[in-house]
Amino acid sequence: MGLLEAIILGIIQGLSEFLPVSSSGHLEIGAVLLNAHTSESLLFSVLVHAATALSTIIVFRKDIASIFKGIFTFNWNESYDFAVKIIISMIPIAIIGVFFEKEVESFFTGNLLLVGSMLLITAILLAFTQIVKNKEGGPVKYWHAIIIGIAQSIAILPGISRSGATIATALLIGVNKEKAARFSFLMVLIPILGASFLKVLDYIEEPAAANQTGGFVLFMGFLMAFLAGLFACKAMIKIVKEGKLIYFAIYCAIVGSIAIISQLI
Repeated sequence: MGLLEAIILGIIQGLSEFLPVSSSGHLEIGAVLLNAHTSESLLFSVLVHAATALSTIIVFRKDIASIFKGIFTFNWNESYDFAVKIIISMIPIAIIGVFFEKEVESFFTGNLLLVGSMLLITAILLAFTQIVKNKEGGPVKYWHAIIIGIAQSIAILPGISRSGATIATALLIGVNKEKAARFSFLMVLIPILGASFLKVLDYIEEPAAANQTGGFVLFMGFLMAFLAGLFACKAMIKIVKEGKLIYFAIYCAIVGSIAIISQLI
């Protein structure tokens, strides 16, 4: 992987991790168009995901600090309640990650027909949020956490947007817009960090095979993913509040259709 490919893929990862357009889908499309095989650099994959996790931590630093502060009071409070809901939401994706890792990896083969089809599903899901565009909504409840967690696990498929699936699902089941965005972005932190940790272990076992990319290239990929993620995370909160997800539904429908057509011809 060259410098230009790392910069472009880093930006794609940073933007699409938070914007409801599917980071995995866009990385698959980007890798095909650039003929860049990210599988050749396991460390690159770890770094760009770590970069987006870091941007989330910075944007929600006050929320995260408040949660930890509340937890260490050792009394059942709002922070404990929120942390438990986050843990509940992670159960579905943890099950898939532990028991179906190989099956999930088999989807990431540059199959634009699959990616395009899943992007169309993302478009439909985002379009449905227009139904609740003017509804106020309420806080995240425990049963909400389970359903949102299931939506996150389905978003493992390339082309299904994680943020789009979780936020749209939250809005459709009656969660407040701002709370839906906050919960969606915070619930992914532990899964991203956990997956990154496992990849680091793989890298330690076979560093030469897992990384064929230079240090400066890796750094630029990380930096671009971090800066793009910082921008996209803040922008997405505003987009959800203003009920403008329909524009991303149109975008996903267009890109998905192009991907399907290009694969067929």
